[in-house]
Amino acid sequence: MKIGILQTGHAPDEIQAQLGDLDSIFGRFLAGEGFTIEAFHVVDMAFPANVRSCDGWLITGSKHGAYEDHPFIPLLEDFIRAAKTADVPMVGVCFGHQIIAQALGGKVAKFDGGWAVGRQIYKWGDDEVALNAWHQDQVVALPAGAKTIASNDFCENAAVVYGRQAFTVQPHPEFGDQMIAGLAKLRGPGVVPDPLLAVAQSNIGKPNANQQLAAMVAQFFRERRVS
Repeated sequence: MKIGILQTGHAPDEIQAQLGDLDSIFGRFLAGEGFTIEAFHVVDMAFPANVRSCDGWLITGSKHGAYEDHPFIPLLEDFIRAAKTADVPMVGVCFGHQIIAQALGGKVAKFDGGWAVGRQIYKWGDDEVALNAWHQDQVVALPAGAKTIASNDFCENAAVVYGRQAFTVQPHPEFGDQMIAGLAKLRGPGVVPDPLLAVAQSNIGKPNANQQLAAMVAQFFRERRVS
């Protein structure tokens, strides 16, 4: 099964030197799941030929806001709507989570409550799930037919499903300790309040559910292949 990574941003150069760019990070996230991966740098206007070029699509995070004026955003929204119409499954992470909601009729906004950075705990059914986050924007209104499946007091719509068509999460299950440490050093100062950065750094090394989420993403794509 071929999964297309729709890359909507780039990791900072210093992080790329250690971990690679976002496509490499997601490649490792899904390693061992039996997928063939191809990356498309849509942030640089490099789009797939059509929505059926891959069996499923994963839309990455980005430093950009879904509501901002960037040339790739309207084209990506058109692509999302076309993939939905063609019944090609999508997974969205952070910005990907937001742009799928926005493209399908939801609303994304800069959250008045501020930032979530580092390890966060989400209520996911009967479980509590720990995942790394790095965001201020949130999905504040869902499209018709979407269902929230995870949340916490800070982020109401932390994970959302769109029937058989999309599965999206606000946190970053692909982010490990090195990524959070790098972002806290390179993108946090002067943007994220210092106390939040300090808490994020203090939580580095604590367990998270990244592998559990990788399995959930893989299961979503595989179920679609056989359905």
